Amino acid sequence: MSLTRKSAAPKRSLASRSPAVAVKTMDRRTFLKRSGVTLGAGAFAAQLPFSMIGKAQAEAIPGQGKIEVKRTVCTHCSVGCAVDAVVQNGVWVGQEPVFDSPINLGSHCAKGAAVRDHGITHDSRRLKYPMKLVNGKYQRISWDEALDGITAKMMAIRKESGPDAAYFVGSSKHGNEQAFLLRKFVSLWGTNNCDHQARICHSTTVAGVANTWGYGAMTNSFNDEHNSKALLFLGSNAAEAHPVSMLHTLHAKEHGAKIIVVDPRFTRTAAKADYFYRIRSGTDIPFIYGMLHHIFANGWEDREYIAQRVYGMDKARDEAKKWTPQAVKDVTGMAEEEVRTCAEIMAKNRPSTIIWAMGQTQHTNGNAVVRASCILQLALGNVGVSGGGTNIYRGHDNVQGATDVGPNADSLPAYYGLTPAAWQHWARVWNIDYDWLKGRYASSALMEKSGIPVSRWFDAVIEDNSHIDQPSNVRATFYWGHAPNSQTRGLEMKPAMDKLDLLVVIDPFPSATAAMAAMPKDPDAKYTPNPDREVYLLPAATQFETEGSCTASNRSLQWRERVIEPLFDSRSDQAIMYAFAQKWGFADQLLGRKGGRQNIRLVKVKNYEEPDLEDVLRNEINRGAWTIGYTGQTPERLQAHMRNMHLFDVKTLRAPGGRDAKTGYDLTGDYFGLPWPCYGTPELKHPGTPNLYDTSKHVMDGGGNFRANFGVERDGVSLLAADGSHSKGSDITTGYPQFDSVLLKKLGWWNELTASEKSAAEGKTWATDLSGGIIRVVMKNHGCSPFGNARARAVVWNFPDPIPVHREALYSPRPDLVAKYPTHDDVKVFWRLPTLFKSIQQKNVADKIAEKFPLILTSGRIVEYEGGGDESRSNPWLAELEQEAYVEINPKAAADRGIRNGEYVWMRTPTGARLKFKAQITPKVGADTVFVPYSFGGWWQGVDLLPYYPEGSAPFVRGDAINTGTTYGYDRVTMMQETKTTLCQIERA
Repeated sequence: MSLTRKSAAPKRSLASRSPAVAVKTMDRRTFLKRSGVTLGAGAFAAQLPFSMIGKAQAEAIPGQGKIEVKRTVCTHCSVGCAVDAVVQNGVWVGQEPVFDSPINLGSHCAKGAAVRDHGITHDSRRLKYPMKLVNGKYQRISWDEALDGITAKMMAIRKESGPDAAYFVGSSKHGNEQAFLLRKFVSLWGTNNCDHQARICHSTTVAGVANTWGYGAMTNSFNDEHNSKALLFLGSNAAEAHPVSMLHTLHAKEHGAKIIVVDPRFTRTAAKADYFYRIRSGTDIPFIYGMLHHIFANGWEDREYIAQRVYGMDKARDEAKKWTPQAVKDVTGMAEEEVRTCAEIMAKNRPSTIIWAMGQTQHTNGNAVVRASCILQLALGNVGVSGGGTNIYRGHDNVQGATDVGPNADSLPAYYGLTPAAWQHWARVWNIDYDWLKGRYASSALMEKSGIPVSRWFDAVIEDNSHIDQPSNVRATFYWGHAPNSQTRGLEMKPAMDKLDLLVVIDPFPSATAAMAAMPKDPDAKYTPNPDREVYLLPAATQFETEGSCTASNRSLQWRERVIEPLFDSRSDQAIMYAFAQKWGFADQLLGRKGGRQNIRLVKVKNYEEPDLEDVLRNEINRGAWTIGYTGQTPERLQAHMRNMHLFDVKTLRAPGGRDAKTGYDLTGDYFGLPWPCYGTPELKHPGTPNLYDTSKHVMDGGGNFRANFGVERDGVSLLAADGSHSKGSDITTGYPQFDSVLLKKLGWWNELTASEKSAAEGKTWATDLSGGIIRVVMKNHGCSPFGNARARAVVWNFPDPIPVHREALYSPRPDLVAKYPTHDDVKVFWRLPTLFKSIQQKNVADKIAEKFPLILTSGRIVEYEGGGDESRSNPWLAELEQEAYVEINPKAAADRGIRNGEYVWMRTPTGARLKFKAQITPKVGADTVFVPYSFGGWWQGVDLLPYYPEGSAPFVRGDAINTGTTYGYDRVTMMQETKTTLCQIERA
């Protein structure tokens, strides 16, 4: 097989370049075989040095039929690695990393190298056809039977209990258009009870960062790390969770950047660092304040930057004073010299960046942790600077995009919220009558109230209805691309599944949900399962069997081509949505069909119709998502970027020139993937924003400033940027609020709108003007940011802790610190549910839980598996690499318990769970900590659930899920689950 690419190039064989190197590469064939890369020229090339790699094009081989190359994106983490899929006669026969991609540079991790084997063969572990649970066994049924059965149950539930009795768990695996369509679909049903994986991975990031300076996303990019002089990994193990991102980190190191890792565990990332320091899990805030203590004491802060662009830093300074070196050591376990070294390296090697993932976010005070990280970077003047920023690594391939435009419980797409104005805006975009939409909800109050988060959906089933802030308990749950073993409190989720009236799993793989639903209840459990419950499994197509865009961590969008038609009897997610919409009575509204206009066409795929995803992006997302700049990334622009990856600079992500051969589109000046915000209409041709809040660039060149999203003054202090602080070329050289029609008139800019723009913009803001006229005039004519020019907030007065403060975990290993650093008070109604904090923490202290369970339990990713793991553990190549669930135990802790390496152990947790793992004895963890990867599942407290999976669909590798035993605990702002700091005990099996 020859190397493939999209653009033309001279044909040269690999053999003609260097036989010696090719032979040398053969020494790695075992790795290649286990990684799932075909042992052809493509496999060789993936291992060759860049100087040896040339480009070739796919050709038809005589007698073997047509060969096509389809460009797509890896479906695992959010780095955004591009894949060239080789398709012969409609069959996917090979794959290669895209060498022209400025993101993955021709590289893949083990998971990316194996994506072709994710369920495309006849003997795969895919869910191949609709099924229904009958007498404890899954039986095959037709699509019509499934759709009719589910519809009958849903209509009965709606009539008896209202639309809020249904819950929809969406997916961060959905593309942007699918995620957007699902939020619309759920709204048409009439509930805000929807959510997806972002709630349990980065909701605290989104809330904390957005409330600090405007947008809740990665400020810079993987590529921009090349410009960093110091990188602090705090809460990220990128080498395993985002392996290909390390290409850029290590390039920075080659250029002289210092790499620091602060983590409870010596990770693979730590192995590449210049400095590694161990920290007690759950104490990031004291560590950050310890750094700030040294920064302020030594005058290392950027005083001019703070004076011009930051509000409330004095309050952060006051908090930092409390965290003396001795106080920091007592709480974190880190010595003064270690903390000071981190502070000094970050301060004296600017621009410096901080990198985090779920190590910061999955805590009961996760919102405060990420805000503390933001304050650190603001103190150093590192935000809005190339090489600086907060580089936040998202988990799934489209968790960023699904958060931006998908099924969030607290907002319509693009973070518009749930106010009447937000609903009216999207009703206009969707071409739906607003009053009709209101009528779909049980009440206006419920229409404008945040729904139940996915982290607590099961509590909405089993909690006493008098404690729930909605008319009915949840009776029907749709798992639409979500794994239950990725959620905490698994022991309590099982009863909820058994008590439902309806459970629907829509997924390419049956997931652990199918087995959990089918397994009988524990005989000792004190609840009665619902005898009338119905469980359906619907086979969804993978992202390789559809098309659409996805958004990487750095906010760049990429367009996936459909590689192959949906396999077996699967259907795309958008086709399933449309089929339900037809049955449920809102098909016209889903398509935006009213008054002679239709937003979304139908296209024929196999024997059914589905909404056209290009239309979803072009006619709805691009027309409505002004707040975050999802308006300039048309399908045509994104597809041109994918065909011309070679034009984009690896360091800046910018195309210095070039035209798309297919369409003639001029890519000059575009940043790869048009990272949002890509403002205005497509005709404005905004290039995208590579680094947020960068005042050194013109706004039409990707520059900007902090968002004026929180008013203009607070307690008599201006929240707008100081005089002289503005983006390059701005006509307004001081701070200013967000733009609307009134401000445009006051400034005398109104008449720069066309007549049609005036009509559309009257009475509107920049975010609700569907013409884009306000944005065009403000940005193109006057060089201003449409969202204003404000100061970032060190003080977030609308949060329970306006300044981040340390609070001990609910299951703290240090009960002696609880009185000094207590958690929050209990909350009677929070996201529609009662939520406990202090009562649990105080009970744990009284019951001496830390003595009974003396080991800190934390969890995280490994490189071989991802998410709940059902897909990757069903891949034969990946399954070979990591065959058993395990727990990492320090040699001292193991010796104290008589445990030897490779033996089975039982882990007990305060929930009463008893989990079985293989012991991996290693000094990577401290003597007080154990670590378990969270992507295992398929066992239940030591018992294999193989009999309860649909026949032939169980993953190759099964094991106990750590989240079966994790404990109660949620963030006070977002309801993020606590997974990083709880307690356990371990004994020999």
